[in-house]
Amino acid sequence: MEVVQKTPELLVLKGELSESLANAIRRSVGEVPTLAVDEVEMFKNDSALYDEMVAHRIGLVPLKTEKSMNKKTRIDLKLVKTGPCTVYSGDLKGGADVVYDKMQIVILGEGQRLELVATAALGRGIEHAKYSPGLCYYRHVLEVKSTPETDKIVSSSKGLIAPEKKGNKWVCDLNEADVDAIERLEKDSVSLSNELLFVVESYGSMDAKEIFSKAIEALSENLDEFEKAIK
Repeated sequence: MEVVQKTPELLVLKGELSESLANAIRRSVGEVPTLAVDEVEMFKNDSALYDEMVAHRIGLVPLKTEKSMNKKTRIDLKLVKTGPCTVYSGDLKGGADVVYDKMQIVILGEGQRLELVATAALGRGIEHAKYSPGLCYYRHVLEVKSTPETDKIVSSSKGLIAPEKKGNKWVCDLNEADVDAIERLEKDSVSLSNELLFVVESYGSMDAKEIFSKAIEALSENLDEFEKAIK
């Protein structure tokens, strides 16, 4: 497969890949171990939000997942704030790094206090959404019949890949609005190619490339278990 884009936040691959395999990898992203707050012990909460709501917000704060972490990993994060102030995710201090330190948790009024200890552990997205390391999706590269009208739309499109003209067709990535505009001009002028665009977007807990690699590892392990079960 060809690497179209590769940054810590985004990985885009292009190549001939069956939809069944692409979907299996996509679903396996939910089995990548990711660090997130699992328990919150509340000592003081004078805010307008219930303890459960504050804990829920803290649980959705992305934390850096290190390669050295395992099933036994337990990391405490402390938060102590007195109002008036806005409590942000960056106010969580401890053994794990918060990815985005300006996520708002709660607003404290004059004299109000929030004091808690949050414990983070590894989990999987199939157990709870807070453990999801990112988004994964795929779509077909499109082939568009070349005409003076469609050429204008395709050449000005902003997809994940640059449009490329091959013979009397464009090979490109278009949004739904562009596809609709082209099909209004000439029906059936847009078709699916044999290639897929496979995209991984990281929430910041780990690099997009690492998410992709670990998803393949999880899929391989599941296939091995299935093979053993049917022998």
